[in-house]
Formats: sequence, structure tokens, C-alpha cells
Amino acid sequence: MRHAQELAKKAASIGEIPVGAVIVADDQIVAEGWNRPITTHDPTAHAEIVALRVAGEKVQNYRLLDLTLYVTLEPCAMCAGAMVHSRIKRLVYGASDPKTGAAGSVFQLVQNPALNHQLEVTSGVLEESCAQMLSDFFKMRRAQKKAAKKQQQLPKE
Repeated sequence: MRHAQELAKKAASIGEIPVGAVIVADDQIVAEGWNRPITTHDPTAHAEIVALRVAGEKVQNYRLLDLTLYVTLEPCAMCAGAMVHSRIKRLVYGASDPKTGAAGSVFQLVQNPALNHQLEVTSGVLEESCAQMLSDFFKMRRAQKKAAKKQQQLPKE
């Protein structure tokens, strides 16, 4: 999870929401990803999707059996669906997402018995620091927007 946090910082440094993901097999990193939808103009370029794509290429299979995905924020419905389709064995996430979380907070897609695959889930790993990173990012983003708005309202000479 600490490596995923470093990837989340990488996302923040390029203006993306700070989410990082790592896929692991036998204590070895198979793939990694960080949020890139803004910079790539790709709404599917969430950290988890990026990592799943890299892992598929590495193992030369779309089924990612016996792998664990670590991510700093609870996955959204799109990412959770992709995990189910990939047959990832286990999901470990840091902060819960009370607005769009699909691993129990808002929806329960990764352990839904109606679907053909369910993931093992561990939540709350380094939760406080993962949540703080997101909170700090959005606080900074709000301050930037406020400053920009104030700049626009200044009288022109």
C-alpha cells in the first residue's frame, strides 16, 4: 500500500486526483498505475484500470487469477466491474469512498453473489494517510479555484 501511496503522489503532481494502484503476485509487483483521466483525456484511465491493463500485458492473459490489487481509494463501479471481469483474487484498499465506492460504501459489486466472480476484500489499510492525501489535494484544489476567481474579479487598470 505504501507503494500505491507513492503512485498517488505522482498523480497529484500532474494535477490528477491522487489515487495509486499496485498489482502483486507472490510479494512481487506485477503492475502499477496512477490516475490519469485528466492528462490523457481518457475517462477510463483510473489507477486500477491502468494497473489491470499493464498486468494483463505482463501475464499475457485478461484473467488475472491469484493476483492482489492494492489501491489507495475504494474502487468506483467501473473499476470494480473490471476487477470482477479480470478475476483478480483479492482487493486491498485504503480509504473508503462514501460517494462512489463500489466495494461496500455505496455499491457492493466486488462481492455480489449475482456476479460470476467475487473478490476477497480487505479495507482500511493505511486508511488515515490515504484519506488525508485526498483531503489535502481537494483542499488545495478549492484554494486554487478560489484564488483564480478572486483574480478574475480584480478591477482592470
